[in-house]
Amino acid sequence: MTMLAVNNLMAGHGLLTAVRDVSFDVRAGEVLGVIGANGAGKTTLFRTLAVVHPAQSGTITLDGADVTRLAPSRRVASGIAMVPEGRRLFIDMTVRENLQVAGENGRSGAWTLPTVLDALPVLAPLLNVLTGGLSGGQRQAVAIGRALMSNPKVLLLDEVSLGLSPVAIEGLYEQLAGLKGRGDTAMVVVEQDLDRAMEFSDRVICMLEGRIVLDGQPQTLGKQAITEAYFGLAHGEMVDA
Repeated sequence: MTMLAVNNLMAGHGLLTAVRDVSFDVRAGEVLGVIGANGAGKTTLFRTLAVVHPAQSGTITLDGADVTRLAPSRRVASGIAMVPEGRRLFIDMTVRENLQVAGENGRSGAWTLPTVLDALPVLAPLLNVLTGGLSGGQRQAVAIGRALMSNPKVLLLDEVSLGLSPVAIEGLYEQLAGLKGRGDTAMVVVEQDLDRAMEFSDRVICMLEGRIVLDGQPQTLGKQAITEAYFGLAHGEMVDA
């Protein structure tokens, strides 16, 4: 079942159009990796899905309902949650308080404080710790937990490994693998590490200059084709596999 459908989306900021005629869909329980070099339009795409940037044209459909023009709070309530680059936590509040704020302002559903702690066990001993005193990896886990507390149908993860140590990245992706294994939330993940994106994603799309130039399963596309698309070396029509 298609959970998120993006059709002919155009978006940008100021006079710059950074997302050009982008279309894709994500099924329930699927992980879609979004890759591309800096400036490819990935972050603008995510911010448009989360209503930080309004769509210039095109549609965003969530579980069959058009959410293109919804206000940010209403889109969260409808089932889209974003873990932004930089995490943006309330650093003067405890981990528990960060999670509870999201729970109070999200949808009702299976994700509660106990189920989030079960999925992200690294958070359990940190509940009463001020978020500002946590490591980068711990903060990222809090950001993911906070998003889950809103009970999303679609979880957007923007550059989740950015700035983390290799050990922290391994731990983070172990936790994300546990979420993926549950199969009840679609995930869209921006990841600069091509190997990591290919390993973790069920499907990848590669963006170049605001457009999708590659779409398919990593094992079918192959690393060479993905690398060429990433660096703009591929020619001809978009590859779809």
